[in-house]
Amino acid sequence: MLRASQNLPQRLQAVHARIAAAAARANRSVSEITLLAVSKAQPLETLRALAALGVHDFGESYLNEAVDKLEALATLPLTWHFIGRVQANKTRIIAERFQWVHGLDRLHIAERLSAQRPFHAPALQVCIQVNLAEEASKGGVAPAQLAELARAVAALPRLRLRGLMCLPPAESDPERQRAWFARLRALRDTLNARGGPLDTLSMGMSADFESAILEGATVVRIGSALFGPRPSRA
Repeated sequence: MLRASQNLPQRLQAVHARIAAAAARANRSVSEITLLAVSKAQPLETLRALAALGVHDFGESYLNEAVDKLEALATLPLTWHFIGRVQANKTRIIAERFQWVHGLDRLHIAERLSAQRPFHAPALQVCIQVNLAEEASKGGVAPAQLAELARAVAALPRLRLRGLMCLPPAESDPERQRAWFARLRALRDTLNARGGPLDTLSMGMSADFESAILEGATVVRIGSALFGPRPSRA
């Protein structure tokens, strides 16, 4: 059986082509859009191969596994994003080892991350996760509470609030996908009108990232379209 890394060039080329096509439809530059490779459960060999192909942003949510990868790949110029929900007992490691956090949704977690961010490191880049449909099974702040949380996070000294992130309900219809992403963009624009500035919309995954790009995504989180079906963590 072929190793996952052996068809990475073709998969990556296909993803870049889809990003470029969506950007063209939206009259946007591809340079505005960061491809974040969702590499959780992927082997080191595959990450090294993807880095060699020019991908430098990797997203992890299994912390113990991620730390092993950060250490093994420490000599590569990579940017590491924590994309899972942040637990209080994991904030120190995340604050010390990652450059970005995408799933921030509680003030006490933000306060811990700020307090535990090393002073020799630049500010931790963070996105607030918004639970657009207010689904009980997902993390994220309710839209009605977003402005209050954003103000508090923006005031923390060792964090830099960059924007918003979402995991909307799964939709197969592109117009329904776009409606969710448009709502996140509108929330970002409202915050910016009150003083922002927020420059990041982390939205869109393998099944819907074209719709996200059409609505202004600046970071698309791509897993299966790059790597194929996720391998067992065992």
